[in-house]
Amino acid sequence: QVDLTESGGGSVQPGGSLTLSCGASENIFNFNAMAWSRQAPGKQREFVASINVGGREIYADSVKGRFTISRDGAVNTVYLQMDNLTPEDTAIYYCSAQLLSRSYWGQGTQVTVSS
Repeated sequence: QVDLTESGGGSVQPGGSLTLSCGASENIFNFNAMAWSRQAPGKQREFVASINVGGREIYADSVKGRFTISRDGAVNTVYLQMDNLTPEDTAIYYCSAQLLSRSYWGQGTQVTVSS
């Protein structure tokens, strides 16, 4: 069983920044990739960013240039640095880890962008 725990969500004004963290219960380099997704009220969950075991980063067009995914193997944690936030970024953010054909998900952390 793989446990993923997100933290760092909260409320921020437009133009502000937040950094989300995703702590894994095992070595993050065991996974093929780790990713962040989000789900806004009334919408389907959507991909935000991912980083694979080799370090390749992929971003959704809507966050490119504003969000940065990174990782720290020493503490088995993946981060999502979010800058220049807009109200459209309001959502529950989920961390996931892919291992072969299986995906593991965290419980999510709420991000609210509002003035």
